[in-house]
Amino acid sequence: MRLLSVNLGRPKAVPYTDNPEGFTGIDKQPVREPVRVSAPGPKGIGGSGLAGDAVCKRQHHGGDDQAVYAVAREDLDDWERELGRALPHGSFGENLTTEGIDVSGALIGERWRVGSEVVLEVSSGRIPCVTFQGHMGEERWVKRFTQKGAPGAYLRVIQPGEIRAGDPVEIVHRPDHDVTVALVFRATTTERHLQPRLLVAGEALHPEIRAWAREYAAKNGT
Repeated sequence: MRLLSVNLGRPKAVPYTDNPEGFTGIDKQPVREPVRVSAPGPKGIGGSGLAGDAVCKRQHHGGDDQAVYAVAREDLDDWERELGRALPHGSFGENLTTEGIDVSGALIGERWRVGSEVVLEVSSGRIPCVTFQGHMGEERWVKRFTQKGAPGAYLRVIQPGEIRAGDPVEIVHRPDHDVTVALVFRATTTERHLQPRLLVAGEALHPEIRAWAREYAAKNGT
């Protein structure tokens, strides 16, 4: 298991974003140099966990629980075959492109050591948006991405440090439950009735999703 690429985005003006200011940082490109990773602060205030990476719409993106976004190279390869075009590292706006890790199958609360210093913790999956669709330039992209059910993972920073392309990735902790990123994604998109199942992940679950799941369980007596 290793890190194929570390990808950073710069603010870019585009016609397809729903950001009122018209900028997005989704167009991320691989960098060769080491990148500092640290907790960015609360959502709405903090941006990306990677130094030099832009988050332009902080009410929905960035913050401690969405500090880093990872996508498996294997999933990009699968999409390449389906779309019939190349998808370089960073194509989905991911900070980390990995190899040998079932990113969407990772457990909520699972911890990864990246390189010799950084420890990250899985918190949730990525929900597709209109900016992502515009960036991809594919018809019905949000629906197609949702149906695929392999969203990649948001991670929080447990231990800061530097990472770079080629670093090994090691799973150093796996919690004792069965709540995966893919399950969280289904529960928050197409199968809302699954939300109460997410609560066994406890405090490791993204706080917004945990609140939604609690509300659903209370309303439905589950």
